Amino acid sequence: MRVNSVKIAKPAHTVGEGDVLTFPQARRIRVIKILAIGTRRGPATEAQALYDDLSPPAPKEETIRVDAPKFDGKGRPTKRDRRKLDMERKGSLE
Repeated sequence: MRVNSVKIAKPAHTVGEGDVLTFPQARRIRVIKILAIGTRRGPATEAQALYDDLSPPAPKEETIRVDAPKFDGKGRPTKRDRRKLDMERKGSLE
Protein backbone atom coordinates (compact mmCIF):
# COMPACT_ATOMS: atom_id res chain seq x y z
CA MET A 1 0.00 0.00 0.00
CA ARG A 2 1.17 3.51 -0.77
CA VAL A 3 0.14 6.85 0.71
CA ASN A 4 1.04 9.83 -1.51
CA SER A 5 3.40 7.61 -3.57
CA VAL A 6 5.34 6.53 -0.46
CA LYS A 7 5.28 2.87 0.50
CA ILE A 8 4.11 2.51 4.08
CA ALA A 9 5.45 -0.05 6.53
CA LYS A 10 2.68 -0.03 9.14
CA PRO A 11 -0.98 -0.84 8.44
CA ALA A 12 -2.02 1.76 11.05
CA HIS A 13 -0.51 4.69 9.11
CA THR A 14 -2.46 7.92 9.68
CA VAL A 15 -4.18 9.39 6.62
CA GLY A 16 -6.07 12.64 6.18
CA GLU A 17 -7.97 14.75 3.67
CA GLY A 18 -6.16 15.15 0.36
CA ASP A 19 -4.07 11.98 0.70
CA VAL A 20 -3.90 9.63 -2.26
CA LEU A 21 -3.96 5.89 -1.51
CA THR A 22 -2.71 3.27 -3.97
CA PHE A 23 -3.44 -0.37 -3.19
CA PRO A 24 -4.17 -3.69 -4.89
CA GLN A 25 -7.76 -4.91 -4.82
CA ALA A 26 -8.68 -8.21 -6.45
CA ARG A 27 -6.81 -8.22 -9.78
CA ARG A 28 -6.37 -4.49 -10.27
CA ILE A 29 -4.65 -1.50 -8.69
CA ARG A 30 -6.95 1.11 -7.09
CA VAL A 31 -6.05 4.78 -6.67
CA ILE A 32 -8.23 6.66 -4.18
CA LYS A 33 -8.13 10.32 -3.11
CA ILE A 34 -9.57 11.02 0.35
CA LEU A 35 -12.02 13.94 0.24
CA ALA A 36 -13.12 13.90 3.88
CA ILE A 37 -12.74 11.83 7.03
CA GLY A 38 -15.86 10.08 8.31
CA THR A 39 -17.04 10.73 11.84
CA ARG A 40 -18.89 7.45 12.24
CA ARG A 41 -19.08 4.01 10.74
CA GLY A 42 -22.04 4.07 8.36
CA PRO A 43 -23.43 2.55 5.18
CA ALA A 44 -21.34 2.03 2.05
CA THR A 45 -23.10 4.80 0.15
CA GLU A 46 -22.08 7.29 2.83
CA ALA A 47 -18.49 6.02 2.77
CA GLN A 48 -18.29 6.32 -1.04
CA ALA A 49 -19.04 10.03 -0.74
CA LEU A 50 -15.85 10.46 1.32
CA TYR A 51 -13.39 9.49 -1.43
CA ASP A 52 -12.82 9.95 -5.16
CA ASP A 53 -11.80 6.96 -7.27
CA LEU A 54 -8.95 8.01 -9.60
CA SER A 55 -8.18 4.55 -10.99
CA PRO A 56 -9.13 3.83 -14.61
CA PRO A 57 -12.34 1.86 -15.11
CA ALA A 58 -11.89 -1.88 -14.97
CA PRO A 59 -12.08 -3.61 -18.35
CA LYS A 60 -15.10 -5.83 -18.78
CA GLU A 61 -14.12 -9.43 -18.37
CA GLU A 62 -15.68 -11.81 -20.77
CA THR A 63 -17.40 -14.57 -18.88
CA ILE A 64 -17.43 -17.87 -20.64
CA ARG A 65 -20.36 -20.02 -19.70
CA VAL A 66 -19.70 -23.71 -19.93
CA ASP A 67 -22.65 -26.03 -19.64
CA ALA A 68 -22.21 -29.09 -17.47
CA PRO A 69 -21.26 -32.06 -19.64
CA LYS A 70 -23.65 -34.96 -19.94
CA PHE A 71 -22.46 -38.36 -18.79
CA ASP A 72 -20.64 -39.95 -21.68
CA GLY A 73 -17.46 -40.81 -19.89
CA LYS A 74 -17.04 -37.31 -18.48
CA GLY A 75 -18.94 -35.30 -15.93
CA ARG A 76 -21.19 -36.67 -13.25
CA PRO A 77 -23.50 -39.59 -14.07
CA THR A 78 -27.23 -39.30 -13.55
CA LYS A 79 -29.11 -41.67 -11.28
CA ARG A 80 -30.19 -43.70 -14.31
CA ASP A 81 -26.57 -43.96 -15.49
CA ARG A 82 -25.46 -45.12 -12.01
CA ARG A 83 -28.09 -47.85 -12.00
CA LYS A 84 -26.82 -49.11 -15.36
CA LEU A 85 -23.26 -49.13 -14.05
CA ASP A 86 -24.31 -51.00 -10.90
CA MET A 87 -26.16 -53.62 -12.99
CA GLU A 88 -23.06 -54.15 -15.14
CA ARG A 89 -20.85 -54.57 -12.06
CA LYS A 90 -23.18 -57.14 -10.48
CA GLY A 91 -23.12 -59.23 -13.64
CA SER A 92 -19.32 -59.24 -13.80
CA LEU A 93 -18.89 -60.23 -10.13
CA GLU A 94 -21.19 -63.25 -10.27
